[in-house]
Amino acid sequence: MTKPTTVLITGASTGIGATYAERFAQRGHSLVLVARDKKRLDALAAQLREKHNVSVDVLQADLTQSGDLTTVETRLRDDSSIGILVNNAGAAQSGSFIEQSTESVAQLVTLNTTALVRLASAIAPRLAQAGDGAIINIGSVVGLAPEFGMTVYGATKAFVLFLSQGMSLELAPKGVYVQAVLPAATRTEIWERAGIDINTLNDVMEVGDLVDAALVGFDRREPVTIPPLQDADRWDALQAARQGLLSQIRQAEVAERYKARQ
Repeated sequence: MTKPTTVLITGASTGIGATYAERFAQRGHSLVLVARDKKRLDALAAQLREKHNVSVDVLQADLTQSGDLTTVETRLRDDSSIGILVNNAGAAQSGSFIEQSTESVAQLVTLNTTALVRLASAIAPRLAQAGDGAIINIGSVVGLAPEFGMTVYGATKAFVLFLSQGMSLELAPKGVYVQAVLPAATRTEIWERAGIDINTLNDVMEVGDLVDAALVGFDRREPVTIPPLQDADRWDALQAARQGLLSQIRQAEVAERYKARQ
């Protein structure tokens, strides 16, 4: 492309989303910024227009609301200038599984999984037809580790990883790049909104460092980028072990250990 494609970013008013907006504007991309807080979006948009001389549209939306989600989906389907989707909007919540209300769990799942997959589904066919474009899905290392104790949040992020890997297998041959980004604890407002004191957490990454690392992975076209992982061989070994299971789980015969003893 002679002109950088437009980037639509969800959860763009602060934190990871706002930092992605800054970095892509710095690269010369026009932006569509999506979030609930219009005042913050307008302030960020004005700043980016002045600093980087790029076009910035603001789209106020609560992605847990069907009507707002449909509005963003329509923009992704119809606006052919949008070639990159950053699926960043998400939430966490404090408390154990039995302490969380059914309503709050449903709200979390709606935002972290349903909205994300619907937006990806809205743009993917158009990108595949064009043979170009990218979808960045923000997951979490928590999706790899039930031991961290954030059961529902971690489950939604495991969904994001699986979805991204499956989409990559389907869409990469059609020219569409899909990246899953798995941050560890990052200094954003998600913790305060979840009722968690960030000062009680150890080894918190700065948001600028996180996004800059994720964009290195983006430029390298990594399917999965884990900015805090120091030894990349660990991820490769995990993937190899998973691949090694495939031939063992596609069997017509019940495993010997599950056969009834006579």
